Amino acid sequence: MMDAPVPDRSGIRSTVTSVVRPAGNTSSVRVFRATAVLGATAALAYAAPSVATLRHLRTRVVPVLAGVGAPDHVALTFDDGPDPASTPLFLDVLTELDVRATFFVLGTMVERAPDLAQRMADAGHELAVHAWDHRPMLLRGPLSTYRQLKRTRDLITTVTGQEPRFARPPHGILSAGFLFAASRLNLIPVLWTAWGRDWTSTATPLSVLDTLAPDLRGGGTIVLHDSDCTSAPQAWHSALGALPELAARCHDLGLRMGPLAEHGLGVW
Repeated sequence: MMDAPVPDRSGIRSTVTSVVRPAGNTSSVRVFRATAVLGATAALAYAAPSVATLRHLRTRVVPVLAGVGAPDHVALTFDDGPDPASTPLFLDVLTELDVRATFFVLGTMVERAPDLAQRMADAGHELAVHAWDHRPMLLRGPLSTYRQLKRTRDLITTVTGQEPRFARPPHGILSAGFLFAASRLNLIPVLWTAWGRDWTSTATPLSVLDTLAPDLRGGGTIVLHDSDCTSAPQAWHSALGALPELAARCHDLGLRMGPLAEHGLGVW
């Protein structure tokens, strides 16, 4: 009997290879890469406004966003309250100084202390939107960001009877979603031109004043904190202790100090 012929397996291998690695595979890779590039581009575009975190850059490029206003006025702002443990002490000192301020409040804090928020408004202070909680806006999508701002705005309006005009993102980090949401809600985004680094464990009234000093000038917006809910424990003492001297320095410079509502901000 003759031996059976051995089949030519090269054709089989060739066929299998063509199935496993089809001609369209290169196109699939290209589509994947294009999708990845588009995704990265979209992410960069969404995060692009965060460059405004660079304080001196935003002051030069987008002064209204930085909080540059009337040259004879300094806007005094506070973040992260209202806090029953500390905010009433700030209200007492501000009353003694005959100074009103803008408080960028967290919705969670207003929800816990609505009577305190009402007291702030009754004392002539301005309540503005910080967010519902302090999570960075870059970690939120557009819909979540919008809901955060709207929920906080609506609560402030319900509690105080006054609709907020201004908004500031947690950590001062903007996103495209934040700007879009603020626009839809008729809120003006405002950051700051001067800070006191009063949230650290080593901050003191003197260190706050020294940090503010180089940028303390007419048209500026100051940010301090009336709560330690997102800061080092008891850090708010540094800002509280600095207020009388800060008011005195503004007076000596011939500057009015007050809320953003009196700061003469334009449109950017």
